[in-house]
Order: sequence, then structure tokens, then C-alpha cells
Amino acid sequence: MLGMEPWLERLVAWFSEGPSAVAYGALSLAAMVEYVIPPFPGDTITLLGAFLAARASYSPALVLLAVTAGSVFGAYLDYLVGWRLSRGPVEEMSGRARAAREKMAPVLDRFARHGASYIAINRFLPGIRALFFVAAGLVRLPLWKVLFFGAVSALAWNAALIGLGFLAASRFEVLLGWVRTYTSVVWIALLIAAALLVVRWAWMRRN
Repeated sequence: MLGMEPWLERLVAWFSEGPSAVAYGALSLAAMVEYVIPPFPGDTITLLGAFLAARASYSPALVLLAVTAGSVFGAYLDYLVGWRLSRGPVEEMSGRARAAREKMAPVLDRFARHGASYIAINRFLPGIRALFFVAAGLVRLPLWKVLFFGAVSALAWNAALIGLGFLAASRFEVLLGWVRTYTSVVWIALLIAAALLVVRWAWMRRN
């Protein structure tokens, strides 16, 4: 397909051979790995599942279930990382770890109050979504709340991708282009927001 990387073309060809337990499992695994290793192109694999649900004989419901289950399990692993990092009193940490924890305290306090809201929008923020679940573990948000809102967020995002898959059913590269554009716009917005926060912090410190 025009505009696609060779590895992705091979992947599309392999998945297009037809649905199987291995294919659905691969979609779920890719969605999970994306949360554990953020640079992994998990969204691209999810888009492939959406494309196959529209073009091939893949079940849209099973594709949605596979990628959502993988996302929730990946979020759970991130939560466990944060939870383990939070074990033990601050006094027992090394000097560097204690200093880092103290600097993070205001952010973690805010997350403890509004964590559910952050979790609910995590799937729509590229690259940083895993950090939300690590933070949730650090502040010991209830696991059921983390998984519930994480599942709602993943379900909404994945359902939207599958819907886009039907809109661009004839051209996978068009669907991929839409999502890459969205990702770029979100990253620009996040960088602008971060820059404004730095300017505000510097101004407050100066005054």
C-alpha cells in the first residue's frame, strides 16, 4: 500500500489472511505493550484491527474486545509499577529519591484529588498515557476505579478508531494519516501547555 512502511505492509498481509485466535491475541498483545513500552506503535496495530474489521472478515466486536482488554491489562501493569514505587515511608528512601518525591508531591496531591478524571481521558493523549497509571499507583488510587475509568477511556478510543476504519475502509493509509495528524496536533497542544506552565512558574518564582 502506498505510503506504508514495509514492515506494516507485511503485517497487513499477514492479518489479511483471515481472523484467528492468534490474530486477535496479537491485537490484544500490541495494545498491552503500548502501555508498557510507549514508543511501541500500538495505535498503528489497533488501526490495523479497525481496518480489518471494516474490510476483512474480522468481527468488530471481537477486535474491540481484544484491543480494549490489552489496554486495560497494560494499564494494570503500569499501576503496579507506581504502587511498588510508593511502598515504604519517605524516610527510608535514598536522598535523591526522597528529593524527587518531595518535588513531585504537589503534582501527586493534585492527581490524588482528580485522578479519575485524568484516567478517563488518558487514551486520547499520545505518548504520556502510561504515566497516568504509574501516578495512580503512586498515590494509591483504588484499583477498581483505575481499571474502570481506564476501560471506559480505552473503549471510547478504540470504538472511535473502528468507526473511522469503516469510514476509510478502502484505504488503510488514509486512516493512518488521520490518526497521525491527530497525534501531532495533541503533541503540539501539550507542548504549548507545558511551555505556558513553565513561564507561569518562572514568573511566580520571580515575584
